[in-house]
Amino acid sequence: MNRQVHQVMKAQPSMDGAGVAIHRVAGFEQRGMDPVLMIDELRSEHREDFAAGFPPHPHRGMQTLTYMKHGGIIHEDSQGNRGEIRSGGAQYMSAGRGIIHSEMPTQDSMGLHGFQLWFNLPAAQKMDSPRYRDLPVTELAVGDGEGCRLVAVSGNWRLKGMGAIEGPLSELAPQAALADLSLDAGVEVVVDTDAGESVMVYIYDGGLEDDGASFPERHMLLFAEGEELCIRGGAEGAGVLLLRGQPIGERVVHYGPFVMNSEAEIEQAIRDYQSGSFAA
Repeated sequence: MNRQVHQVMKAQPSMDGAGVAIHRVAGFEQRGMDPVLMIDELRSEHREDFAAGFPPHPHRGMQTLTYMKHGGIIHEDSQGNRGEIRSGGAQYMSAGRGIIHSEMPTQDSMGLHGFQLWFNLPAAQKMDSPRYRDLPVTELAVGDGEGCRLVAVSGNWRLKGMGAIEGPLSELAPQAALADLSLDAGVEVVVDTDAGESVMVYIYDGGLEDDGASFPERHMLLFAEGEELCIRGGAEGAGVLLLRGQPIGERVVHYGPFVMNSEAEIEQAIRDYQSGSFAA
Protein backbone atom coordinates (compact mmCIF):
# COMPACT_ATOMS: atom_id res chain seq x y z
CA MET A 1 0.00 0.00 0.00
CA ASN A 2 1.31 3.42 -0.99
CA ARG A 3 1.74 6.05 1.70
CA GLN A 4 -0.60 9.00 1.24
CA VAL A 5 0.15 12.63 2.05
CA HIS A 6 -1.66 13.41 5.30
CA GLN A 7 -0.13 16.77 6.23
CA VAL A 8 1.64 19.60 4.43
CA MET A 9 3.83 22.09 6.32
CA LYS A 10 5.23 25.26 4.78
CA ALA A 11 8.74 26.37 5.73
CA GLN A 12 8.54 29.71 7.52
CA PRO A 13 11.06 32.55 7.10
CA SER A 14 13.05 33.10 10.28
CA MET A 15 16.40 34.31 11.65
CA ASP A 16 18.98 32.39 13.62
CA GLY A 17 22.60 32.63 14.68
CA ALA A 18 23.97 36.15 14.28
CA GLY A 19 21.08 37.28 12.10
CA VAL A 20 21.23 34.62 9.37
CA ALA A 21 18.08 34.38 7.25
CA ILE A 22 16.65 30.85 7.05
CA HIS A 23 13.44 28.99 6.25
CA ARG A 24 12.32 26.61 9.00
CA VAL A 25 9.98 23.68 9.47
CA ALA A 26 9.55 23.10 13.22
CA GLY A 27 8.15 19.74 14.27
CA PHE A 28 8.67 19.64 18.03
CA GLU A 29 4.97 18.92 18.55
CA GLN A 30 4.37 16.97 15.33
CA ARG A 31 4.00 13.25 15.97
CA GLY A 32 4.22 12.57 12.26
CA MET A 33 7.80 13.98 12.22
CA ASP A 34 9.15 12.05 15.23
CA PRO A 35 12.18 11.67 15.56
CA VAL A 36 12.84 14.71 13.32
CA LEU A 37 12.53 17.92 15.33
CA MET A 38 13.30 20.64 12.83
CA ILE A 39 14.66 21.48 9.37
CA ASP A 40 16.39 24.78 8.62
CA GLU A 41 17.20 25.69 5.02
CA LEU A 42 19.82 28.37 4.40
CA ARG A 43 19.97 29.59 0.82
CA SER A 44 21.44 32.81 -0.51
CA GLU A 45 23.84 33.97 -3.20
CA HIS A 46 24.70 37.09 -1.18
CA ARG A 47 27.45 36.69 1.41
CA GLU A 48 26.07 39.49 3.59
CA ASP A 49 23.00 37.31 4.26
CA PHE A 50 25.04 34.66 6.09
CA ALA A 51 28.56 36.01 6.74
CA ALA A 52 27.93 36.45 10.49
CA GLY A 53 27.20 32.72 10.74
CA PHE A 54 26.37 30.89 13.95
CA PRO A 55 28.80 31.92 16.73
CA PRO A 56 29.38 29.65 19.79
CA HIS A 57 26.14 28.38 21.33
CA PRO A 58 25.14 25.37 23.48
CA HIS A 59 23.07 22.24 22.85
CA ARG A 60 21.85 19.36 24.99
CA GLY A 61 19.65 16.32 24.38
CA MET A 62 19.52 16.29 20.55
CA GLN A 63 21.49 15.66 17.37
CA THR A 64 22.29 17.88 14.42
CA LEU A 65 22.97 16.87 10.84
CA THR A 66 24.23 19.61 8.52
CA TYR A 67 24.12 18.89 4.79
CA MET A 68 25.59 21.35 2.30
CA LYS A 69 24.54 21.60 -1.33
CA HIS A 70 26.76 24.58 -2.08
CA GLY A 71 29.40 26.53 -0.16
CA GLY A 72 31.43 25.65 2.91
CA ILE A 73 30.90 25.54 6.68
CA ILE A 74 33.47 25.28 9.50
CA HIS A 75 32.48 23.54 12.75
CA GLU A 76 34.36 24.03 16.05
CA ASP A 77 33.24 22.81 19.47
CA SER A 78 34.08 22.58 23.16
CA GLN A 79 35.27 19.00 22.74
CA GLY A 80 38.15 20.17 20.56
CA ASN A 81 36.61 19.06 17.28
CA ARG A 82 37.11 21.12 14.15
CA GLY A 83 35.74 20.18 10.75
CA GLU A 84 35.13 21.80 7.40
CA ILE A 85 32.70 20.56 4.80
CA ARG A 86 32.29 21.71 1.22
CA SER A 87 29.56 21.35 -1.36
CA GLY A 88 27.89 17.96 -1.05
CA GLY A 89 29.33 17.06 2.36
CA ALA A 90 27.70 16.60 5.75
CA GLN A 91 28.51 16.98 9.45
CA TYR A 92 26.95 15.02 12.30
CA MET A 93 26.92 16.04 15.96
CA SER A 94 25.21 14.45 18.94
CA ALA A 95 25.04 17.02 21.71
CA GLY A 96 24.35 14.42 24.39
CA ARG A 97 24.77 15.88 27.89
CA GLY A 98 26.14 19.13 26.51
CA ILE A 99 28.36 20.78 23.92
CA ILE A 100 29.12 24.31 22.78
CA HIS A 101 29.80 24.73 19.08
CA SER A 102 29.98 27.28 16.27
CA GLU A 103 29.26 26.98 12.56
CA MET A 104 30.76 29.65 10.35
CA PRO A 105 30.87 30.02 6.56
CA THR A 106 34.27 29.54 4.91
CA GLN A 107 35.89 32.75 3.68
CA ASP A 108 35.58 31.70 0.04
CA SER A 109 31.83 30.99 0.23
CA MET A 110 30.17 33.61 -1.95
CA GLY A 111 26.90 31.72 -1.80
CA LEU A 112 25.45 29.06 0.52
CA HIS A 113 22.77 26.44 0.16
CA GLY A 114 22.46 23.94 2.95
CA PHE A 115 20.30 22.39 5.61
CA GLN A 116 20.55 21.74 9.31
CA LEU A 117 18.29 19.05 10.67
CA TRP A 118 17.61 18.38 14.33
CA PHE A 119 16.88 14.82 15.42
CA ASN A 120 15.69 13.88 18.88
CA LEU A 121 17.57 11.56 21.22
CA PRO A 122 15.78 8.95 23.37
CA ALA A 123 15.74 9.84 27.09
CA ALA A 124 18.22 7.05 27.78
CA GLN A 125 20.80 8.71 25.46
CA LYS A 126 20.27 12.39 26.24
CA MET A 127 23.07 12.51 28.81
CA ASP A 128 25.56 10.43 26.82
CA SER A 129 28.92 11.88 25.79
CA PRO A 130 28.86 14.23 22.78
CA ARG A 131 29.94 12.87 19.39
CA TYR A 132 31.02 14.47 16.14
CA ARG A 133 31.76 13.24 12.61
CA ASP A 134 32.59 14.80 9.24
CA LEU A 135 31.21 13.16 6.09
CA PRO A 136 32.88 14.55 2.96
CA VAL A 137 31.02 14.19 -0.32
CA THR A 138 33.37 11.35 -1.37
CA GLU A 139 32.04 9.17 1.48
CA LEU A 140 28.35 9.51 0.62
CA ALA A 141 26.62 6.72 -1.31
CA VAL A 142 25.17 7.54 -4.73
CA GLY A 143 22.61 5.72 -6.88
CA ASP A 144 21.54 6.68 -10.39
CA GLY A 145 18.31 5.70 -12.10
CA GLU A 146 16.49 6.83 -15.21
CA GLY A 147 15.85 10.53 -14.65
CA CYS A 148 16.76 10.40 -10.95
CA ARG A 149 19.75 10.45 -8.63
CA LEU A 150 19.89 9.62 -4.93
CA VAL A 151 22.63 10.60 -2.49
CA ALA A 152 22.36 8.66 0.79
CA VAL A 153 23.76 10.24 3.95
CA SER A 154 22.21 7.91 6.52
CA GLY A 155 20.09 4.76 6.44
CA ASN A 156 19.36 2.02 3.94
CA TRP A 157 17.37 3.21 0.94
CA ARG A 158 15.60 0.74 -1.34
CA LEU A 159 14.29 2.20 -4.60
CA LYS A 160 12.50 0.16 -7.24
CA GLY A 161 14.84 -0.39 -10.19
CA MET A 162 17.85 0.98 -8.33
CA GLY A 163 18.47 -1.50 -5.54
CA ALA A 164 19.67 -0.76 -2.02
CA ILE A 165 21.84 2.28 -1.27
CA GLU A 166 23.40 2.46 2.19
CA GLY A 167 24.35 5.83 3.68
CA PRO A 168 27.63 5.90 5.63
CA LEU A 169 26.28 7.60 8.78
CA SER A 170 25.21 4.89 11.23
CA GLU A 171 25.31 7.02 14.40
CA LEU A 172 22.04 8.84 13.76
CA ALA A 173 19.46 7.62 16.28
CA PRO A 174 16.93 6.13 16.38
CA GLN A 175 17.28 4.37 13.04
CA ALA A 176 16.87 7.69 11.27
CA ALA A 177 17.69 8.12 7.59
CA LEU A 178 18.39 11.04 5.25
CA ALA A 179 18.84 11.08 1.49
CA ASP A 180 18.92 13.76 -1.20
CA LEU A 181 16.87 12.87 -4.28
CA SER A 182 16.74 14.72 -7.60
CA LEU A 183 13.99 13.96 -10.13
CA ASP A 184 13.50 15.01 -13.73
CA ALA A 185 10.09 16.31 -14.77
CA GLY A 186 7.43 13.60 -14.61
CA VAL A 187 9.81 10.93 -13.28
CA GLU A 188 8.32 8.69 -10.60
CA VAL A 189 10.20 6.74 -7.96
CA VAL A 190 9.00 4.15 -5.48
CA VAL A 191 10.79 3.83 -2.13
CA ASP A 192 10.31 0.87 0.20
CA THR A 193 9.47 1.90 3.77
CA ASP A 194 9.27 -0.02 7.03
CA ALA A 195 6.12 -0.42 9.12
CA GLY A 196 5.67 2.11 11.88
CA GLU A 197 8.32 4.57 10.78
CA SER A 198 7.73 8.26 10.15
CA VAL A 199 8.26 9.27 6.51
CA MET A 200 8.71 12.85 5.30
CA VAL A 201 9.76 14.69 2.15
CA TYR A 202 11.11 18.25 2.15
CA ILE A 203 10.98 19.95 -1.26
CA TYR A 204 13.81 22.44 -1.84
CA ASP A 205 13.73 22.77 -5.64
CA GLY A 206 10.95 22.51 -8.21
CA GLY A 207 7.90 20.61 -7.04
CA LEU A 208 6.13 17.26 -6.72
CA GLU A 209 2.81 16.03 -8.10
CA ASP A 210 0.50 13.55 -6.40
CA ASP A 211 -3.05 12.56 -7.47
CA GLY A 212 -3.62 15.85 -9.26
CA ALA A 213 -2.19 17.96 -6.43
CA SER A 214 0.99 20.02 -6.81
CA PHE A 215 3.42 20.72 -3.99
CA PRO A 216 5.98 23.53 -4.50
CA GLU A 217 9.40 24.08 -2.99
CA ARG A 218 9.89 24.92 0.69
CA HIS A 219 7.12 22.58 1.75
CA MET A 220 7.35 19.46 3.93
CA LEU A 221 5.07 16.52 3.20
CA LEU A 222 4.22 14.08 6.00
CA PHE A 223 2.98 10.67 4.93
CA ALA A 224 0.54 8.19 6.46
CA GLU A 225 1.28 4.50 7.05
CA GLY A 226 2.10 2.24 4.13
CA GLU A 227 4.71 -0.06 2.64
CA GLU A 228 5.87 2.21 -0.19
CA LEU A 229 6.46 5.89 -0.83
CA CYS A 230 5.68 6.95 -4.41
CA ILE A 231 6.67 10.46 -5.50
CA ARG A 232 6.75 12.13 -8.93
CA GLY A 233 8.65 15.17 -10.16
CA GLY A 234 6.60 18.16 -11.27
CA ALA A 235 6.87 20.14 -14.49
CA GLU A 236 10.26 21.54 -13.48
CA GLY A 237 11.53 18.38 -11.84
CA ALA A 238 12.34 18.33 -8.14
CA GLY A 239 15.06 18.31 -5.54
CA VAL A 240 13.94 16.81 -2.23
CA LEU A 241 15.24 15.53 1.08
CA LEU A 242 13.85 12.10 2.00
CA LEU A 243 13.53 11.45 5.74
CA ARG A 244 12.60 8.33 7.69
CA GLY A 245 12.87 7.24 11.31
CA GLN A 246 11.32 5.11 14.00
CA PRO A 247 9.30 7.37 16.36
CA ILE A 248 10.69 7.73 19.88
CA GLY A 249 7.24 8.40 21.30
CA GLU A 250 8.48 10.37 24.30
CA ARG A 251 7.47 13.79 25.56
CA VAL A 252 9.47 16.62 23.96
CA VAL A 253 10.22 19.74 26.00
CA HIS A 254 12.11 22.31 23.97
CA TYR A 255 13.72 25.56 25.08
CA GLY A 256 16.08 27.24 22.63
CA PRO A 257 19.01 24.87 22.00
CA PHE A 258 17.93 22.32 24.64
CA VAL A 259 15.61 19.36 23.97
CA MET A 260 14.68 17.26 27.00
CA ASN A 261 11.72 15.30 28.40
CA SER A 262 10.63 17.58 31.25
CA GLU A 263 10.68 21.21 32.36
CA ALA A 264 12.91 20.22 35.30
CA GLU A 265 15.53 18.84 32.90
CA ILE A 266 15.42 22.06 30.87
CA GLU A 267 15.91 24.13 34.02
CA GLN A 268 18.87 21.93 34.97
CA ALA A 269 20.40 22.40 31.51
CA ILE A 270 20.14 26.18 31.90
CA ARG A 271 21.74 26.06 35.34
CA ASP A 272 24.54 23.82 34.12
CA TYR A 273 25.27 26.14 31.21
CA GLN A 274 25.19 29.29 33.34
CA SER A 275 27.47 27.74 35.97
CA GLY A 276 30.08 26.73 33.43
CA SER A 277 29.66 22.99 34.11
CA PHE A 278 27.43 22.46 31.09
CA ALA A 279 29.89 20.80 28.73
CA ALA A 280 32.32 19.48 31.35
